[in-house]
Parts: sequence; structure tokens; C-alpha cells
Amino acid sequence: MRLYITGGGTGGHVTPGLAIARYFEKRQPETVIRFAGSARGIENKLVPREGYPLDAIEIIGLSRSMSPKGILHNIKAAKLAVSAVAKAKKLLKAARPDCVIGCGGYASFAVVKAAQELDIPTVLLEVNALPGKVTQMLAKKADRVLVCFEQAKKLLGGAEKIILTGAPVRGEILAASREKARAKFGLGENDQLVVSFWGSMGAKYMNEHMAGTLALECKNGVSYHHVHATGAAARDWLPKMAREQGADFENHPNIQYTEYIYDMADRMAAADLIVCRAGAATLGELCMLGRPALLVPSPFVAENHQEKNARALESAGGCRVLLEKDATPQKLYDEIGDMLSDPLRLHAMGENATVLAAHDASDKIYREILRAIENHGK
Repeated sequence: MRLYITGGGTGGHVTPGLAIARYFEKRQPETVIRFAGSARGIENKLVPREGYPLDAIEIIGLSRSMSPKGILHNIKAAKLAVSAVAKAKKLLKAARPDCVIGCGGYASFAVVKAAQELDIPTVLLEVNALPGKVTQMLAKKADRVLVCFEQAKKLLGGAEKIILTGAPVRGEILAASREKARAKFGLGENDQLVVSFWGSMGAKYMNEHMAGTLALECKNGVSYHHVHATGAAARDWLPKMAREQGADFENHPNIQYTEYIYDMADRMAAADLIVCRAGAATLGELCMLGRPALLVPSPFVAENHQEKNARALESAGGCRVLLEKDATPQKLYDEIGDMLSDPLRLHAMGENATVLAAHDASDKIYREILRAIENHGK
């Protein structure tokens, strides 16, 4: 079996592809897997770290702005898309995959489009409630479109080839042990850990507010541990901003920051509270691990789908939702402290989250990819 997996730009489009790759290797150890992504995305760090070869393709996303600058950007994007498809065809002819799997993001467009023009089976994975532009453009000619929300299936027309599978979860998430993870980080029975992140690329507004929250934690000498992932964009300026507001990281080693949390499965498993956005892939992992969360949905996504995702989990009692407009440094600090003050409530929240876990998503996706290959062209 040869698979070519493409997607990127953000971790939400990369980690599902890695989960699919690992599951195929588990079921068919002889599987040969290559990835393709943009030259600038987080995939350039995540994919090689997992041991897979990555082919970089120069392509950029479209701008929604109709300003002169936005129009010029889109002209460049259109030209790059044409050359990217041509390059992708050469890569596919060399790789000879049995199937191309597109996991979303503009980075996946060229490879899936090239595969469809070369008559190679294609499967799209759409993890969000509202299908992205790439999925909408490529779904008609795809052999399978795998979705994680019933809403996405309806919006894509509800055809027989559009199948509700749930989001794939990385094997390390499934295998993570809370006891082992807490021992790994030296956490005692009464120690509490907060893990926060706003996505692989970070989020400027929320990172600015988190800088203030970290400063408050230092100044108030909180007893809990807090690890915040800044993302690449805020790697340099967030610590500086936090220090300007009074954060003394050297004398408060329980308050930490890092660009990216590479051992995220263990960090999340060990956490007593997770503070993050509400992307579908992240919510799937929270539910699988049974971890309570304070979710701050991104308001800058089409149809506000992150808030819809978060509200569904909140209705099940699995999280607390804080809208970005309300997420000031003080409010974040207060919400974290309030949630940590009631361990029994946190435990119940984690238990409620597990009810929504899609335990068989990876196996469903595996089987649908095999069916797509078997039935291609029939």
C-alpha cells in the first residue's frame, strides 16, 4: 500500500493526516507513506519529526479582501496554484500512490487536484462543521469525502460518498496514560497542571491576553503549574510582553512557555485543565482523553463553526466556553482559578467529554480509504 497524504498550514490539517498514517502502519505495516504540504506551514516541523518524508509545494491561500492588495494577492495565488498542480503531478508520478488523502487547508489543493487529473483515487477528510473551500472545490470528483459533523454532510449535499466518520485521533492520544504522563512531568497527587495553546501558528490577540494572564499568575504566586504554547508567531514577543507586565519566569518555574508542545499527548493526559481553541481535531482529542477544558472559540472562521463545536461540548457538560471578546487577561486568570478550585466538577466535566468521543473513527476512515481504492472508477 502506498499513500500520499496532503494538508497543512495549521496543526488542525496536519495532525489528522499523521493519525491516518499511524493507523495504516498499525493495520498494514508495509504501507509506504509520503506527505506533501506548503513550504511555510507547521507541517515542515511536525511531519519530519514523525519520521515521514515531506514534499514541499509553493502555494498560498486566497485573500477574502477585495482591496487592490487583496486582488494582487489572489492573482499571485492563482498563478502559484497552476504551477503547484504541475509540480504535484510530477511528484505523484514518482511516488505512484494507491490513494491521495487530502486533509484540508490550501496546501492540499494542488496535490488532490493533480491526483484527480491523473485518475488516482482521492479521499478528502473534512474535520470542521463547515466544509472549507478546498473541500468544496474538490468534493465532486473525490472518491470519498469523510466528515466529522452531520452538518458538514448536509452542506456538501449528502451524497452517498459523503460519510460521517468522526475525526481520527493520533495513536499517542489513544495510548496516553494519565498516571505515566504525570509521573513523567514530576506531578504529585495534589499538583494541578494547566496546558494552554491557541493553535500551531498562535493567535495574536489571544496570545497578547495570555501574556497578561501569565504575568498575573507569577505576580499572585499561584500554586498550580501552567505550560503555554505560544505558536511560531508569538515565540519571541509573548515572553517579552509578559515580562513587561511583571512576569518573573525565573522565580516562578511552575509558569512556563514554549513555542510548540511536541509531546502534546502526554501534556494533555497529565493536565487538570486545558485552555484552547475549539477546532474539531482538538475537541476530538479532548473527548478521547476525557480532559476538562476552557474553550475560547476563534471568531475568525466561516459561519462561526468553532463556537458551534464548543457549544455542543458545553451542552454535554464537557467544557466551559469563554468568547474571545470576553477573554481579557484578568478573565482568563479568574476562569482558570475558578475551575481549578473545584476538582470534583473538573472530574465530572472530563467524564462528560468522553461520552462524545468517536472511538472508532480511525478504523472507519481506514475502511473507507480501502473501499475508495477498490471501487475507484466503477
